[in-house]
Amino acid sequence: MLSKAQIKYIQSLQHKKYRQKSGQFIAEGDKIVPELIFGGMAVREVYATKEWISGHAHILTGKVPVIEVEAHVLKQLSALTTPNQALALVDIPPAAPLVLKGSVSLALETIQDPGNMGTLIRIADWFGIKQLICTPDCVDVYNPKTIQATMGSIARVNIIETDLLSLLHKDEVPSYAATLHGTDITTFRKLAEGVILIGNESKGLSDAVIAAATHKLTIPRLGGAESLNAAVAAGIICGRLLI
Repeated sequence: MLSKAQIKYIQSLQHKKYRQKSGQFIAEGDKIVPELIFGGMAVREVYATKEWISGHAHILTGKVPVIEVEAHVLKQLSALTTPNQALALVDIPPAAPLVLKGSVSLALETIQDPGNMGTLIRIADWFGIKQLICTPDCVDVYNPKTIQATMGSIARVNIIETDLLSLLHKDEVPSYAATLHGTDITTFRKLAEGVILIGNESKGLSDAVIAAATHKLTIPRLGGAESLNAAVAAGIICGRLLI
């Protein structure tokens, strides 16, 4: 059984200020929890139903403390409308060093939607991008909805928060800004190194970031849609420039 204090603490991690204060976050998902355990993240405890524990006994043995709880308790702990059968308490990893040379990074400016952020992390993981850069005004990557949307990819992508303009002005590697009025993406060659820049869901990249980028690229539009979802655009760009 969990005490009222434990329940209150876990519930508090739904809020950014308490995640920052404690250095911990919660991850929910029947598949996500094992992904984080085997992805090398510091999973401190797992709270799960008897059925989930029984079904995962072969992979959980001795790896992390597992506490059996009733479904109604998980509902109390959950940040989701429909709780999963397992929830993990995880340490926020220390910030990794920023390394631009010799690899491709995905950089995000003012992404606000947790689902979009999670999907962008998942896209980075899919295309083998190990470093994702976020501006300080992006949604918190450890938001429970973001974590769920990553489907475990958060364990394989280093998240670095920094100012994009300062990074771009260093001019260490080429940078590629996604805009509506850039060069046709189909004219670009496969990238060996560089930074792919994706902007806010409604406003796109700021004028200052676009101006600082070494390249401006555009996904050719064949229909009448005004714009693309940020994560969709990132997926198309990565697919074109990295494969």
